[in-house]
Amino acid sequence: MPVTAGRLSARGAPPRRRLLDRLMTRPGIVPVLGLVVVVVLFGVRVPGLLSADGLAGVLDAAALLGIGGVAVGLLLAGGHFDLSIGTLAVSTAVLTGVLAGPGEWGTWSALGVSLAAALGVGLLNGWLVVRTGLPSFLVTLATALVLQGVTLAGMPLLAGAPRVSGLDEAPGWGAAAALFGSTAEVGGGVFPVALLWWAALTAGAGWLLWRTRFGNQVLAMGGARRAARELGVPVARTTLTLYALTAAAAWLIGTLTLVPVASVAATPALATAIDFVVVAVIGGCLITGGHGSMAGAATGALLYAVARRGVELSGWDPRWSQALLGVLLLVALVVGGGVRGRLRAAPRS
Repeated sequence: MPVTAGRLSARGAPPRRRLLDRLMTRPGIVPVLGLVVVVVLFGVRVPGLLSADGLAGVLDAAALLGIGGVAVGLLLAGGHFDLSIGTLAVSTAVLTGVLAGPGEWGTWSALGVSLAAALGVGLLNGWLVVRTGLPSFLVTLATALVLQGVTLAGMPLLAGAPRVSGLDEAPGWGAAAALFGSTAEVGGGVFPVALLWWAALTAGAGWLLWRTRFGNQVLAMGGARRAARELGVPVARTTLTLYALTAAAAWLIGTLTLVPVASVAATPALATAIDFVVVAVIGGCLITGGHGSMAGAATGALLYAVARRGVELSGWDPRWSQALLGVLLLVALVVGGGVRGRLRAAPRS
């Protein structure tokens, strides 16, 4: 039986090369290996990090990062960016606070209006991307700047102060607090309900991307938009849906931040969107689209939180955590480039 050159080269490749080839087809391995490294490093240096209280602090930070990272990862799989998600989270929280505080609205009415506003911004982002053909990076950056300016300048005018407090006196706040602000004490650590939201959204987004027709359309659109359109994929509708889902995630992040403390302040949040992108890319989502891992994005968020918390507890300069994440991001981009090359080389029916 003749042996092809491809088989001969694969069998004759040295073990290191074969291992490297396997790693280059599994971008999700980067956050796992990175997580092992930082857990071992900081677990030895700061044993309290692995205690129940230390774990609760890490997971508390990772939950919001994970929700944003999963939402952005789903969008990246479709070949798009959203740099407005962090600013939108703050803006919707401020809107809820202003309505429930100075506006004297009921809590659920205020949350409903802020959710509708978030979805409106998401649909606007999607419509602008589809209609103009401009890069989503630029469109959502412009949206983020508009939202940030309006929020920072408008809140003092509407609320009379840069911060609104005492929201727990609003009608219906107790029920909202049970859903978005409750905690559970386990082994001396206090774990927020945001962890359940994070787990549910990660599982739901993974199922949506890899087990549904919509997910197939997202991956097809991200891999080759023109070909997907020619094959009948509703590119415009899929894009609008993705941006609406990202906007809903931004609203959830803002709500999970607002409800536990019953107060809100207008703060710049453009850099937070960059954190979400970093988390998603480290987790194995290709920045060029066509592939995404929701579990990987969640692992990337956990890695980010462990590194940042470990650096803080070690007394190091906080910028070391940025350097570490930058290295991991570069590795993820290199691995993603290998995956992208293999996807392009794969035969298409």
